[in-house]
Amino acid sequence: MIENRNIKIVNKVKDMQALSNSIKKDGRLISFVPTMGALHEGHMSLMRTAKEKGDFLVVSIFVNPTQFGPSEDFNKYTRDLDGDIKKISDIGVDVVFFPEVDEIYPEGFETYVEVQELQKPLCGQFRPGHFQGVATVVLKLFNIVKPDIAIFGEKDYQQLLIIKKMVRDLHLEIEIIGMPIIREGDGLALSSRNAYLSDEERLQALALSNSLDNIRRMFNGGENNISNLIKAGTSILNESSIKNIDYLEIRNGSTLKGQEEAKKGDIVAIAAKVGNARLIDNTKL
Repeated sequence: MIENRNIKIVNKVKDMQALSNSIKKDGRLISFVPTMGALHEGHMSLMRTAKEKGDFLVVSIFVNPTQFGPSEDFNKYTRDLDGDIKKISDIGVDVVFFPEVDEIYPEGFETYVEVQELQKPLCGQFRPGHFQGVATVVLKLFNIVKPDIAIFGEKDYQQLLIIKKMVRDLHLEIEIIGMPIIREGDGLALSSRNAYLSDEERLQALALSNSLDNIRRMFNGGENNISNLIKAGTSILNESSIKNIDYLEIRNGSTLKGQEEAKKGDIVAIAAKVGNARLIDNTKL
């Protein structure tokens, strides 16, 4: 356990649990923002909300290996603890939990958590095992940090639904709060993976949010035929020469089930590869 810029950094599970126990014994609410680092304004907006909601703010920085597939970017994922600490030094974070992989997954680890139906569509089709890794690490972090409130971004919409369902199904006494997507001025959703984009690829990536905007405008104008809406969104992607599209779909905003017609509250979700970066985005109808 070390101090850095007035933010306590805890590396060990037992130390984090002991600290959380002492905070809860004092009657203070623990708010929590789990991250994989490479922090940006989207993360910091979550932290500011968490600071308002609770008395003691814990942020975790842990690049979770179990949610990466064998061909994904685990080893390349940006790791810069000092840079991340500098970015959040004026937010009022009380503790950064920064464990090593073998602290979270000790030798012989073999217990995993799944939310079976919600993990199947969208990203689940293309990243087998991803949401098992997400649910498992989040449950472990909840058991370590012992938060009363946890804040997640809506950009990872499927992840947010899965975590809410896990909390409900397992009777965890944690309030889960989802916060709106933070975007650049031109509409690009903030993401740690945006750092992988060249200037040209960044311009190309704007087609994702433009595609969602086009679908939402058509829906607001009275179009609810999902096939027509998806065609309109896909045309925007084609114009920007984005070929590697995992999905562009409209699904029920609560269950992620497919349907024949779009309705208010549905989620429009997209995942596509731009350059070497796999980007996701979504909007609510």
